[in-house]
Amino acid sequence: MIQDIDFYRPGSLEELLTFLKDHGSNVKIIAGGTDIVPGLRQKASRFSHVKTLADIQHLHELKTIEISDGHLSIGSCATFSQIEANALIRKHFPLLSCAAGLIGSTQIRNRATIAGNVVNNAPCADSVPPLLVYDAIVCVRSHREDYTVPLNELLLKPYQTRLNADEVLTGFRLPVLADGYRGEFYKLGRRRGVSISRISLAVLMQLQGGSIQDFRVASGAITPVSVRLSGIEEYARDRKAGSELFAQLAQQLGNEIIKITGMRWSTPYKLPVVQQMFYQILMKLNDESVTG
Repeated sequence: MIQDIDFYRPGSLEELLTFLKDHGSNVKIIAGGTDIVPGLRQKASRFSHVKTLADIQHLHELKTIEISDGHLSIGSCATFSQIEANALIRKHFPLLSCAAGLIGSTQIRNRATIAGNVVNNAPCADSVPPLLVYDAIVCVRSHREDYTVPLNELLLKPYQTRLNADEVLTGFRLPVLADGYRGEFYKLGRRRGVSISRISLAVLMQLQGGSIQDFRVASGAITPVSVRLSGIEEYARDRKAGSELFAQLAQQLGNEIIKITGMRWSTPYKLPVVQQMFYQILMKLNDESVTG
């Protein structure tokens, strides 16, 4: 059973910001509800303060997906079904499209929104690693100000971000990549369908003349929250691509995971799996650059 909660449906974004100014500390914004509703039913402690649900799913200004000035803009209420199918995202940001298509079931993807996935900030949030390697910028509004912040600076710890109670995440801006990038999003769950990630990684690599010009990797469910692994990225740049380097990077990945998470009960299982998977991704991307 869900406790009695007030339901508020603002007529506009400006109306919502005014409402949050006065009541924000007890309000939870809802769009798809695929994280919030189960959390309320389970009486999760992170929702214990909620007295009002503010529904923004109907605000069309938060659903747009468009390219301008070299950036793709994605509204916060864009669903994963929309993101998976969108031609612009498929062309310019295929890792995000791939991740969107692996989230939950068709019914969940039709409801769940990209902002909800980010703000909930679960370790298994599948959209976050691709957004990180694409250098996503988060757009935030409140009655006080509008501002942008890099996604990696927004994420604090599991189920917590830097958003204040009177602020709304309105969308994302992703810079369109130069030519020559290849990437992969990998997800491993306990089953094939409707699966929660146990391991996930997003990898982007730009090669020129057999050397790595740019390298980006973001962890997913293998760390408490998704994070860019900057040490590995810096080591890989300007080095000759090949199996020897990729084996070194896989070893470094394992060391970095242990540094972040420590030794856990799942480490003996997860670590060799993620290292081998990472190595295979790099070999695949290198082969594609040679034959493509």
